[in-house]
Amino acid sequence: MLSSDSRPETAVLVIYTGGTAGMAYNKRGELVPMNFEQIRKKMPELRQLNMQVEVQSLGEPIDSSNVSIQDWLRIAALIEENYARYDGFVVLHGTDTMAYSAAALSFLLENLGKAVVFTGAQVPVGRIRTDARRNLITALEFAAARHPLAGTVRVPEVCLFFNDVLIRGNRAKKVESQQYNAFRSENYPPLARAGIELDFDDKQIRPLPAAPLRVHQRFSDHVTILPLFPGLTERMVRTQLEADGLRGAILETYGSGNAPTAPWFLKCLRDATDRGVHLLNVSQCEEGRVLQGRYETSAYLTDLGVLGGDDITLEAAITKLMFVLGLEQPAADTRRLLTHDLRGEITPA
Repeated sequence: MLSSDSRPETAVLVIYTGGTAGMAYNKRGELVPMNFEQIRKKMPELRQLNMQVEVQSLGEPIDSSNVSIQDWLRIAALIEENYARYDGFVVLHGTDTMAYSAAALSFLLENLGKAVVFTGAQVPVGRIRTDARRNLITALEFAAARHPLAGTVRVPEVCLFFNDVLIRGNRAKKVESQQYNAFRSENYPPLARAGIELDFDDKQIRPLPAAPLRVHQRFSDHVTILPLFPGLTERMVRTQLEADGLRGAILETYGSGNAPTAPWFLKCLRDATDRGVHLLNVSQCEEGRVLQGRYETSAYLTDLGVLGGDDITLEAAITKLMFVLGLEQPAADTRRLLTHDLRGEITPA
């Protein structure tokens, strides 16, 4: 347990998964995960926070490139088990797949009434110019933040804090591997910024839910992502869309949702939807939204049963597809859920 000498006002649980923030160099000069006790020793400033901070690990720390659906379900289960005991949660996570994990947790945690803040670092905590200390300490402050007058939770949603910006978790995208500003939210404003004070944009934050927390524990892994590019062949498209057990696919299209009009490509899509495969159209562009029918090269997609993804990110789209298919709803309900905003991942047109 970490706490200040004064009586803590709030309690926050840190769920430690691993990642660069908690890495050190081994004898071969490779970065490998540490346990959280080693991190704590390198961050004595944690004791200066006026909050009770406790830590639970998923097990052996892992590189985020190895994060799986089972890890997402375990994080959700840990939050459910400890929901009543803590005022907020911080998930210390590697940056490479943090946007996927934050999006996944946003769907698993329905009616979330407390902050779940993902954070990590570009530089290990033991290095002199690390960003791990500032990111973790500020994430803890956001997780514990309350409205100054109402006293209610300030950010009751899954979010991601990095380099002084708090963004919605299912809007995040990793855009930088060499600079500290690793994440952006292109289609939705930040929820808050960390300067000298924490500056919240309350109108962008989801309201407190009226219903109690509901934690889902099923994701479907019968999904794929099909990025389009000039030169894509029928054989490669069929290899993906005719995979055994496939139930859903993300089509990464051009611009505002445009795709080839070659007869073989149209037939591949039609064959897939006829087999009950749900196809969700997501643009390769980081900004803007899918507008099926704006151009001739996307007008036919709706007729083929392809669903428009609006301004959803690829990370949110694939995790939403996993989540919705895991609900095992009838086909019409599945299509409705995929095209409607569930957790703030889509901006209504």
